[in-house]
Amino acid sequence: MHPVTTTLTAGRTPVDGLARLHALDLLRAFRLDRGGRLQPLLDALALWPSRRLARQILQFDALVGSAGLPGAGAWLTERFTRSLTISGQQHIPAGGPLLVVANHPGMVDAMALWVGVGRRDLRVLAARRELLNHLPHTSRHLIFIADGEAAWFGAARNATRHLRAGGALLTYPAGAIEPDPTVRPGARAALERWTPSTSRFARMAPETLVVPALVGGVISASAQRNPLTRWLPTQRERDWAAATLQVLLPRYRDTDTQVRFGPGIPAAQLNELSPAAAQAVIVAQMAALLAPTMHQ
Repeated sequence: MHPVTTTLTAGRTPVDGLARLHALDLLRAFRLDRGGRLQPLLDALALWPSRRLARQILQFDALVGSAGLPGAGAWLTERFTRSLTISGQQHIPAGGPLLVVANHPGMVDAMALWVGVGRRDLRVLAARRELLNHLPHTSRHLIFIADGEAAWFGAARNATRHLRAGGALLTYPAGAIEPDPTVRPGARAALERWTPSTSRFARMAPETLVVPALVGGVISASAQRNPLTRWLPTQRERDWAAATLQVLLPRYRDTDTQVRFGPGIPAAQLNELSPAAAQAVIVAQMAALLAPTMHQ
């Protein structure tokens, strides 16, 4: 990545710190952080919507502290989507060890899943991001995954301990952003790239119930069509720019988000299979959730 040459400073308040991060994301997404005479003006323009977003995110984090992930997730999805539809909640047990394995189209997918799971004991396997340093209440519900095999096993031990204690855990086996099945094809193919982490957790916590979850409708098609994104050379950059617009500008929070939970699979049942066969069962369950109304 090229050096950042903006005039943005860290700031003195929590709002300032978060606003700076959001403004930098906006500038980087559109390649507007390269310096030059107009940089101070561009920085000031980027801070305007970023401050509003920062205040919302801090309010969200405070709600995590008082209402847990489900309550805060409901608050945020109400503000960042047009609608949220959840089906298959009968497959989510009210208590006991639960592993929710989900696709990862990004944006508000995590918050929508928090609402669907509805358990205050939910923890989430997540990569560490600078943003999370500003969200202490949210961070307490996360089990961070660092780079390197040793670090992954450390996170896996913490996650397994939580499952054995009867807790709920959300994980994204893809380990990366996947296509939103309501916007773009490729969601089915992405399932084939899932890591075998689910069968590992099943072996380490055999009393766990594994529930597949599909999320779609988190990416704004209208933001994807914005002319400002079209001049960027790669699809990845265009997606990043569109997502940035969607987060910062309320007009692009026009998504009809869906969460679908499938029937639970006892970990003991998966443990009777080879790792490859167990993985095939999970992928087949996810593929069934995709059909028939979403892109594959």
